Amino acid sequence: MAVLDSSFVIDVLRNYKPALELLEQIERHETIFVTAITIMELWEGALKDKMPEHEKKVVEDFLGATNILNFDMRAAKRTAEINHELSRTPIEPEDAMIAGITFVQGETLVTRDQDFAMIPGLKVLKY
Repeated sequence: MAVLDSSFVIDVLRNYKPALELLEQIERHETIFVTAITIMELWEGALKDKMPEHEKKVVEDFLGATNILNFDMRAAKRTAEINHELSRTPIEPEDAMIAGITFVQGETLVTRDQDFAMIPGLKVLKY
């Protein structure tokens, strides 16, 4: 299983070649997931950017083809631990939540964001 971070999904939707190539590789070997937090971030971006309806449909179609991981009690506790561990160098709350969800699932997060590398034990696939 691979958990796709918002930055990766955005790059895929923008047809960024390295992201598209990596997605193709991942799809051959892994089940793809996104977190509910990623959905929130993508939809906020669509609303903020006043994205046309046809572009919102592209986002919805992509997300509809993935599996969703929710923010449950285990993920909430792990997120609190991450925030505590990183109290001197905090990361965005949404990133901590995505990391918490990914961590408790024991999976790898696919991202281009550097912040996730600060989280001990989190498996990250950067591109």
